[in-house]
Amino acid sequence: MKKILEGIVVSNKMAKTVVVEVTSKVAHPIYKKIIKVDKKIKADTGSFSPNLRDRVKVVETKPISKDKHFKVMEVIKSGSA
Repeated sequence: MKKILEGIVVSNKMAKTVVVEVTSKVAHPIYKKIIKVDKKIKADTGSFSPNLRDRVKVVETKPISKDKHFKVMEVIKSGSA
C-alpha cells in the first residue's frame, strides 16, 4: 500500500523536484500529549509545476534518486490565493 501524504511546498528551486513539508500529529509515547511533527520530503514534480506555499498531495513511489521517494499527485490549493 502506497502512502499518500498532504503538505505545503517550501522550496521549488531544484529542477523537477520540490520540497514538501508534511505535518502530522502524534501522541508522545510516555506523556501522551499530542505533538505536531514536521517532516520535509523531496518529491518529483512530473508534469506539475507547483509554486511556493501550494498545498499538494504526494504519493510514495520506488526510489527516483538518493533522496526522492515521492511524486506529486495533484496540486490541491494554490498558495497565492
